Amino acid sequence: MRQSLERDAGEIQRIHRKADLRHILMRIVGQTAGLLNVSKVAQGLESSRGTATAYIELLESLFLIDTLPAWGTTVSSRSVSAPKVHVLDSGVGAHVMRLSSAKVERLDPSAMTEFGHLLESFVVQETIRQATWMSSLVTVGHWRTRDGDEVDLVLERHDGTVVGIEVKAGERVEGKQFAGLRKLRDRLGSAFVAGVAFHLGQVGYEAEDRLHSLPVERLWT
Repeated sequence: MRQSLERDAGEIQRIHRKADLRHILMRIVGQTAGLLNVSKVAQGLESSRGTATAYIELLESLFLIDTLPAWGTTVSSRSVSAPKVHVLDSGVGAHVMRLSSAKVERLDPSAMTEFGHLLESFVVQETIRQATWMSSLVTVGHWRTRDGDEVDLVLERHDGTVVGIEVKAGERVEGKQFAGLRKLRDRLGSAFVAGVAFHLGQVGYEAEDRLHSLPVERLWT
């Protein structure tokens, strides 16, 4: 990570304030799996909002972070248009957050929240990588409304059919945790092919019509 920030970044773009670039990366990692708020990222730094935006784009080009665009702004007038941001390497994310296995094992509340965000980023990025192997073009994004409905990842195929992905950092998925997928299914009707809620347990099952609960390890099997 240090090499990327100190050497690779300078080869791509002239960096006026390297310290700000490091701070922006740390703040972005702290926002992983959340909506990107550039003003919050730039707050308290000497760099302007425009420079912060340029630095975020630079971090993307260095494959340290990725922005996931909003999907479905035409599905509902209340859909949020802001992108989500994800750290690409969950190991780097855990290091920046100082998230240790000991903290997770103690079930420290703040550590569990950070772990859940990193898990979402990991599953989202792994799913997107696997989607590139498909023979047809797939558009990816996240769906969130101002009413609180949310789906972590939406994959739309060229024929308009959609698969929704949710990530839960528990060993099972409760019925209410399908709320976002359920809302998306009911809005899209037959265009909604399947919704999957990934979890850390061992058992997969069909929860209800076109909604499934699967272990994270099923990503590779």
